[in-house]
Amino acid sequence: MAIEAHIRELSDKHAKLDLAIQNEMKSLASSDAQIAALKRQKLKLKEELENLRRRH
Repeated sequence: MAIEAHIRELSDKHAKLDLAIQNEMKSLASSDAQIAALKRQKLKLKEELENLRRRH
């Protein structure tokens, strides 16, 4: 059960990062560096999610 809760938590964070990336891309004050950092965080979460799902 704990792994399923962790997967849900990571999925929520992944979705929030996706929204943050979309908002940054729409913003006139956004920087490429900030968008790239958000995308790296999102990718890291995706990889962690995939690893958890494989083990579960």
